[in-house]
Amino acid sequence: MNCVESEVLLALQQAPGLTQRELAEEAGVSLGLVNRTLQTLKMEGFLDREGQLTEKARILLKERKPRRAVILAAGYGMRMVPVSNTPKALLQVHGERLIERQIRQLHAAGVNDVCVVVGYRKEQFEYLTDQYGARLIFNPDYAVRNNLHSLALAAADLENCYVIPCDLWCEENPFRTQELCSWYAVSEEEDSQSDVRLNRKGELVRKAPAETGNRMVGIAYFCGGDASELRRKLAEQDRLRQYAGAFWEEALYAGDRMTVPARVFPQASAVEINTYEQLRELDSSSNNLQADAIAAICKVFGVRADEITDIAVLKKGMTNRSFLFSVRGEQYIMRIPGEGTDKLINRRQEARVYEAIRGKGLCDDPVYLNAETGYKITKYLPGVRVCNPESEEDLTQCMAKLREFHRMHLQVEHRFDLWGQIEFYESLWPNPQSMYRDYAETKTAVLRLKDWVNAQPKENCLTHIDAVCDNFLFHEDGVQLTDWEYAGMQDPHVDLAMFAVYSAFDREKLDHLIDLYFEGDCPHETRIKVYCYAAACGLLWSNWCEYKSSLGVEFGEYSLQQYRAAKEYARLARKEIERL
Repeated sequence: MNCVESEVLLALQQAPGLTQRELAEEAGVSLGLVNRTLQTLKMEGFLDREGQLTEKARILLKERKPRRAVILAAGYGMRMVPVSNTPKALLQVHGERLIERQIRQLHAAGVNDVCVVVGYRKEQFEYLTDQYGARLIFNPDYAVRNNLHSLALAAADLENCYVIPCDLWCEENPFRTQELCSWYAVSEEEDSQSDVRLNRKGELVRKAPAETGNRMVGIAYFCGGDASELRRKLAEQDRLRQYAGAFWEEALYAGDRMTVPARVFPQASAVEINTYEQLRELDSSSNNLQADAIAAICKVFGVRADEITDIAVLKKGMTNRSFLFSVRGEQYIMRIPGEGTDKLINRRQEARVYEAIRGKGLCDDPVYLNAETGYKITKYLPGVRVCNPESEEDLTQCMAKLREFHRMHLQVEHRFDLWGQIEFYESLWPNPQSMYRDYAETKTAVLRLKDWVNAQPKENCLTHIDAVCDNFLFHEDGVQLTDWEYAGMQDPHVDLAMFAVYSAFDREKLDHLIDLYFEGDCPHETRIKVYCYAAACGLLWSNWCEYKSSLGVEFGEYSLQQYRAAKEYARLARKEIERL
C-alpha cells in the first residue's frame, strides 16, 4: 500500500462518506488520483462497493497501528554553542522542553511506549523514566559514532514505531493514532543541504550535488516488512567502520532512492533547532538564550544580543568549545571553557601567560580574557589552517617556531609540574580504578623514569605544554601558536614530546621531529629525555581523558592513543637508559 492509498483509507476511517473532492483536499492530491486510488482500494478488498472499510481494512489498521517511538538524543549538540552544556533535547521553547513536548504529543496519539537513546549528559534524562514512563538506552559511543549506531541499539523497538530526532519542534502534533504504511518525512521547503528530493512518484531519491532537495524533517514511521528490512540494514551497516559517522537514514537507501515513500509536511510545520540563532528565531525569550557568553560579548562591544550575528560553532576542542560570531561587520572567535575545566585550568595563570607573550609575535593578543570565567575573545583570522603532521614543510616551520619561542626564555611565576599533574588528574577520577586493567604497571613504568629525567641538565622557561599540531596556525603572515592555557615553566623539550604523542608518532617520526628542532645536533641523552617525556605526556593526557570521560565527554581513539604512547615510550626510554 502506497502513501496516497494509505492517506485515503485513513481519511475514510476518520470520516466515512467523504466526497472525492474532500478526500483530495485531505490527502493533498489531485481529484483524478483520488478516483484511481478508490478503485484500487476496492479491487484490493479494502473498500466495499459503497466505499466503506472492509474487514480486511480493519485488520490492517489494527496490525499497523503505532505502538512505540524511539527518540534519538545521544549527541553533543555542538552547534548550539554558546548555549550552556544543555543537551538539545532539553532546550526550552515557549516554556516547554523539546523532548517533553514530543513525548506529550506521542501520548496524545496513544503512543505510550517511548524509548530515548541517550549519551551526552545521560543523567539529565533520567527524570523522564518517572515523569513520563520513558525507557532509556545508553549509547556509550555517542562521541565517536553517529546516530545510525544509536538507532541500531534500539532496533528491537522498530516495529510499528516512530523514529524522531530530539531537536525538532512541531507546532501541530505530527503523530497519529493510526498509520497504514511506512514513511519518511520531508518538508515542502527546498533545501540545498538536503540529501534527497521528492520525485513525481512520491519517491525520495538522492539529489545531484547541483540540485535543490526537500528539507529532511527526520521523523519516520516503520511497520511490517519495512521495519524488518530497516533492522537488517542497521545491523549490517553498524558492523562496518565506514558507517561510524553515518546518519541513520543511510539504512533507508537502496541504490539512489529510499525504500519507503515520503510523507510531506507543510513548510515550517516542523522546525529543527540546531543553532543558537535558530532557537532565538523560534523563541526569543527562551531561558536557554540567556548565555553568559552572549552577555560578555554585549559588554565588551557595547551591543545588544540581537546585534551578535552569524554565530557558527567551530570544531569542538579537547578542553573548550568555541564559536565564530560577527559584530559590526567584524568576525571574532569566543572560547567557552568545557566540562570540568575549572579543575584543570588556572585561568589567572593563563592570563599571566598572555601578558608574558604579548607583542612577541607568538599569537594574536586576545581582545578579551576573563580570568574568572575563562571566556576569551580573539579576532578571527581568515584562511587559517592547522599543521599537517605528515607534511615535511609544516613540521619544519612548526619546529622553527617552537625553537624561536623557547629561545626567548620567557618567565612566569607558575610551573607546570608534569609528574605531579599525572597524579592530580588521576585524583579527579570518581572511580579510583582506571579503565585500563594494566594501569598500575604502566604508571610504575612511567614514574620509574622520573629520577633519571630529574638528574639530566635542562633549561627552565615558559613552555607551551599543549604544543600539538592542531595548535599551530598557518596564515598569510606565518605561523602562530594558540591555546596557551596549560603553559607554565618547564623543560621546553616537553613540547616536542607532546607534539609527537598527539600526532601518534612512532620512534622514527619522533626522532625526525627531534632532528628538525635541534637542526641535526641533539645529544643522545637529550633524545632519551624526550622519549621519557613522551611516556609521561602519554600517561598525563590519558589520565586527563579518563577524567573528562567521567563528565560524559569521550575522545574515543585519542584516549587509547595516549595510553599506548605511555606504554611504548616508557619501554623505549628504559631500554635506552640501560644501554648508557
